[in-house]
Amino acid sequence: MTVDAIRLRTRSWVRSAPGTHIWLLIIGITSLVIASASEGLESFLLHRTSSNIHELNKHPMQSLLISGFWIADPSSFLLYAVLFELFHANVERWIGTLRWLATVAAAHIAATLISQEVLLLAIQSHSAPRSMKHVVDIGVSYGLAGSAGVLTYRVPRPWRWCYLAGTVLFFAVPLLTGGTYTDVGHAIALALGLACRPLTRGRPEWDGRRARRAVPAAVPEVVRRRLGGRDAPGRPRCRPRR
Repeated sequence: MTVDAIRLRTRSWVRSAPGTHIWLLIIGITSLVIASASEGLESFLLHRTSSNIHELNKHPMQSLLISGFWIADPSSFLLYAVLFELFHANVERWIGTLRWLATVAAAHIAATLISQEVLLLAIQSHSAPRSMKHVVDIGVSYGLAGSAGVLTYRVPRPWRWCYLAGTVLFFAVPLLTGGTYTDVGHAIALALGLACRPLTRGRPEWDGRRARRAVPAAVPEVVRRRLGGRDAPGRPRCRPRR
C-alpha cells in the first residue's frame, strides 16, 4: 500500500468519527500535563477536576464536564486509545455523532451522579470515611461502558448474546464481589447504554462479508482520485472483474 493510500485511509478513519478523536486528543493533552506536573500540582489538578461530592456541590456543571477529559494514570493512555477505537469510534460511525454524544453524555452524567449519591449515603451511615467526599473521581470509563452497551445492538445474532453476556459479566463481577461506588457507576452506565436502543433503529448490523468486499475495492479508487483520476506511476491500470 502506498504512502498516499495510508494517509488517505487514516484521514478518512479520523473524519468518520470526529467526536471520538477530538475527545481522545484532549485526553492526550491532559495526560501530558499530568505526566509533566510536579507531585503537588498533579494532586491539585486531579482533585480540582474530579466529579466528587465536594466538587459537585461547589461546581456541579463544571466538574461533570471536565472530569470526562482526564485520566489518573497517563501511562494508560494507549489502552484508552484502543478502547476508544473499539467502542466509541464504532458507535459514532454507526448512529452518528449527535446520537453517540447523547448516549455517552447520559451514561457519564447519570453514572457519576448516582454513584456519588451512593457514596454519600455510605458516608452518612458511617460505612465510608468522610474523606471520601474529596476522592479523585475522574476518567472516561463511564462513557466507555455506555458505548459498550449500545454497541450490543450492532452485533448480529446469535453473537449478540455472547457479546452481551461477556459485557455484563465484565461489569457485574466486580460489583457483586465487594464493588466500590465506581463499580456501581459502571453498571449504571452500561444499563443506560443498553436503554439507548431506540437511537439505533434503522441502523444496520455488522456484515463482515460486505466489509471485506468493500475495503479492497475502495482504496485504489481513493488513490486514483487523489492522483487526478490517473493510476499511480509504474502500476497497471485496474480492470473491472468479469
